[in-house]
Amino acid sequence: MSPISPSHLDRLRRRRTIPVLLIITFALLTATACSRKGGPAPTKVTVIGDATINASPDAAVVVLSVVTQAPQAVTSQQQNAGKTGDVIKAVKETLGAGAEVKTNGYNLQPQLSFGEGKVPKIGGYETRNSLTVTINDLAKVGAVIDAATRAGANSIDRITFIIKDRSTVSGQVLAEATSEAMTKARSIAQAMGGRVARLVEEQEVQTGMPGANESMMFDANTIRETPVQAGPIKVSSRVQLIVEVEAQP
Repeated sequence: MSPISPSHLDRLRRRRTIPVLLIITFALLTATACSRKGGPAPTKVTVIGDATINASPDAAVVVLSVVTQAPQAVTSQQQNAGKTGDVIKAVKETLGAGAEVKTNGYNLQPQLSFGEGKVPKIGGYETRNSLTVTINDLAKVGAVIDAATRAGANSIDRITFIIKDRSTVSGQVLAEATSEAMTKARSIAQAMGGRVARLVEEQEVQTGMPGANESMMFDANTIRETPVQAGPIKVSSRVQLIVEVEAQP
């Protein structure tokens, strides 16, 4: 028998070593997986975060109406059309270029008179033409109201202060609500002797941005400028988080 060369012996040793290494690696992976499966499962915790901020309005929406009454429907309608045109012109002159004036509603209906035991009779007709005016300069709200009433508007139905660009304010209050919810989650995890491992779900369950409404009636012959002061608008948000809490290693 011819002697085995050193190179051949080296190849044999390598062949034996590779299976041994594979067996060791597989054993380590199996042990790691078992240790993970054997540990306590993460606990899901649901928390709520609330936040409210006061934001300054940057615009106002005024709803005003021209109301006319006459014995005949066509007379009431024509009188209303003329006065409404005057009101629109006065408002646009006050606000200048880019004035936002839109029709909010139009109504023409009979005015009925009732007598005991008698059929109702039409005593006349009333026409109401409502306009919505968006004012981007809050300093002009009073001037718009005065110009409109002098021109023929005899009902100021509603004033609403709004925030036209809501994205910044909404993002701020949402971030504060989320931060509060996460702080609660960490406190709960710490009390359980664990830590927040993962955010499972985030949902904004409630948001609010109401306007400051004010309804007023004015005398069309008023001379003094109507004072209108805009107050802050409360913007709120409620966020629900679901997180996984696992035991500290």
